[in-house]
Amino acid sequence: MSATPDLPAAVAASPEAARPTWRETMAVYLQPRVLVVMFLGFSSGLPLALSGSTLQIWMREAGIDLAAIGLLALVGTPYTLKFFWAPLVDALDVPLLTRWLGRRRGWLVFSQLLLIVAILLLAITDAGKAPLLAAVAALLVATASATQDIVVDAFRVESLPEPEQAAGMAAYVAAYRIGMLVSTAGLLILVSYIQSTGMGKDLSWTWGYVIMAAMVLIGTITALAATEPAQSKRAEAAMGGKSAVLRIMEAAAGAFGEFLTRTDALAILAFVVLFKFTDAFSGTMTAPFVIDLGFSKADYAAIVKGVGLAATLLGGFAGGFVARAFSLPASLWIGGVLQALANLSFSWLALVGVNQYALALAITAENFTSAIGTVIFVAYLSALCKSPLHTATQYALLTALAAVGRTYLSSGAGFIAKATGWPLFFAICVVVAIPSLLLLVHLQRRRHFDTLGKVEA
Repeated sequence: MSATPDLPAAVAASPEAARPTWRETMAVYLQPRVLVVMFLGFSSGLPLALSGSTLQIWMREAGIDLAAIGLLALVGTPYTLKFFWAPLVDALDVPLLTRWLGRRRGWLVFSQLLLIVAILLLAITDAGKAPLLAAVAALLVATASATQDIVVDAFRVESLPEPEQAAGMAAYVAAYRIGMLVSTAGLLILVSYIQSTGMGKDLSWTWGYVIMAAMVLIGTITALAATEPAQSKRAEAAMGGKSAVLRIMEAAAGAFGEFLTRTDALAILAFVVLFKFTDAFSGTMTAPFVIDLGFSKADYAAIVKGVGLAATLLGGFAGGFVARAFSLPASLWIGGVLQALANLSFSWLALVGVNQYALALAITAENFTSAIGTVIFVAYLSALCKSPLHTATQYALLTALAAVGRTYLSSGAGFIAKATGWPLFFAICVVVAIPSLLLLVHLQRRRHFDTLGKVEA
């Protein structure tokens, strides 16, 4: 990423480095670069529900069949396949915008303009009469949103120096959640208010989506106000004069080749897949567990979603504090152990039974520790993306690998829960964290984390 002392590693501070004070830890969140990442986090979180859960509510109100609404889940495919076109973001210039704004900021503004157009197209579709057209528009929203995520991740990794990486990720996660809240609960409240003024249901949804499209401009203004990362400028100069096809091929081949030639590459990739597996395994069953135990849907909405969101936001900032105070491997140990042990709070809840306070405590413990683990883990992923020539491609690939545990490995959780019962199931969720911790031991012994401080120009 950089040949300067500002390392790409999110929290790879040496043990000899002076530990920051609490005042220094808090002050990092007010650094301009961190604030830029925070606003970009809002812009990334905003469109996710617009092509997902919020759109499903709109279509259900319009009388669309449940089976057809269920198929809307496929609209999220671009988020899982985005690494296929990430090399384009690494290699190609956006006409005019790259010249005016630079490599990363040009792509940021371009993806946001595409996103605005896609949301406006979705806004003017008649979901009740033309659900297929609405689905196509939603797919365009998801594609533009996934492209924005590719650029934002690369921009964040390249622009933040080592002391600010974890804080930037904590701010990003918090703002991302707020963006999601705005496009779910916020949009539903807005549509209800517009309807209360006498406007028709379909037109109310249209104007609600138009306002959401306008809110993407928050990210655009942020991109315009930001500074192009120095690493990106050097990478852009290094690629100058090469053909577009050659640049794309070099970005793709370099991203995969550089990674696979690393020492212990397979162990690293396995660790990426398994570190958050304990969370994914239990998270798959959290909703059915809460309902099966006897809690109402109102309890689920208020405690799991409400209290859980607050705990996630606090946990994200706590993860930033941990990452500032400890080295990267020590932070991974703290995050990995905490997120695993938190599953025992659900085992305890299963024994306690229906008790709102117990549910709130269990959800707080799980979401708080999960957010700590997430911030530290993403800091590690950022540290792995060492070359600005293909930051976007490598990071998109790593996040896709990290999703394997959530999407595929956790698919059998229901069978295990059915066979064992809830108390034992959540104890097993603790056990499934052991392979990732053993890999962490192996990587430490192989001095893997020492290599993250060796930066490529």
